[in-house]
Amino acid sequence: MLAVIRYTVPEAQSQEFLKQGQNIVDTLRAQPGFLRGRLARSVDEPNLWALVSEWEGAGYYRRALSAARMAMYPLMILMVNEPSAFEDIYVSGQEE
Repeated sequence: MLAVIRYTVPEAQSQEFLKQGQNIVDTLRAQPGFLRGRLARSVDEPNLWALVSEWEGAGYYRRALSAARMAMYPLMILMVNEPSAFEDIYVSGQEE
């Protein structure tokens, strides 16, 4: 499953956000079920960032959020309030 958490980050806070975002990805990486993660920034709207992670299943993701809660807390005010968990329906380009 795919998890996407978007953030609106003022330019003046982007360097601090990057550091905190890296910490969140590292915290998530240590959790069971984690497959991969990244922090991305929009090329068209530089204030829009995304923390994207892939998981073996939704249960792993939900438990990882609990474990990462303290690392994520300072950035919650910057989060875009929208659903973040997406179930794979079709995937192309992966080795089988």
